Amino acid sequence: MSPAEAQEVKNLLLHSNDQYRELAERHHQLDEKIHELTERHYLTTSEQLEEVTLKKKKLALKDEMERIAREHAHAYSRSS
Repeated sequence: MSPAEAQEVKNLLLHSNDQYRELAERHHQLDEKIHELTERHYLTTSEQLEEVTLKKKKLALKDEMERIAREHAHAYSRSS
């Protein structure tokens, strides 16, 4: 699947799949929190731990979104 096709699948899922949309929203929220932390000049130990934890959660959400997109694309290609 080309990058353009992959993006098309993701856009379709954002509009038609509640689970995918919820994951995308949570991913965006985590991204904003991480950005807030990285804007600071100094992070406390607990803030550093929070940043690492948020990045891991964000990556897990991205992995789940990619899994859903692959399954959708695979199911769509078999039905075509």
